[in-house]
Amino acid sequence: MTTIELKKVLIHRITEINDISFLKALKTILDSKTDSEIISLTVEQRNEIIASRKELEQGLFIEHELLDKKISGWLSER
Repeated sequence: MTTIELKKVLIHRITEINDISFLKALKTILDSKTDSEIISLTVEQRNEIIASRKELEQGLFIEHELLDKKISGWLSER
């Protein structure tokens, strides 16, 4: 049985279950094995991300390697 076939069988079987306790237990198991995680952001965090994306679009950034070189230059002047 392929992964897709197994998923279809499981989905069908789950739709037939009415035991809320069992479904909650199953959800707990699934939550622990899921690769994706939903991250809740605050309004401030969302605004920071939006502002950062705008800065990137406007070219208001410096490449990491160039920044490292500038910092090394500053430090060697000391």
